[in-house]
This record gives sequence, C-alpha cells and structure tokens, in this order.
Amino acid sequence: MKFNIEKCGCCGACISVCPNNSLELTESIIFVNEDNCNDCGRCTIICPLGALLLEVEGNSQKIL
Repeated sequence: MKFNIEKCGCCGACISVCPNNSLELTESIIFVNEDNCNDCGRCTIICPLGALLLEVEGNSQKIL
C-alpha cells in the first residue's frame, strides 16, 4: 500500500471501509498498518483524493 500524505484530506472515508481496521487517523495523519492490510483495495476506491494506491508486484495502481 502506498500512501501520499500530501494528497490526503483526512476525511476518514478509507477508515470506514477497511475490513481489517488497517487504517487509523492519528493527529491529522492516516496511519497504514501494512502488516494487517490484506490488499483488498477498498480504501483506494473510496478515497476521493487518490491518496492511497495499491502496490501490485512493484507497480502502484489505483483499483477502479
């Protein structure tokens, strides 16, 4: 999972759709627990600003 802090608006949309609770809002920053993430891509779909990208075999992409 790639997270671009400069694009993040801290809306929390990604947190609400994560089935593993791998995302957490801490001090106006989204923290990604990559060890807990199952790479489902739900957060990349819901993020209105494109701050989250799923990395697949070395390539980052937004799941559509």
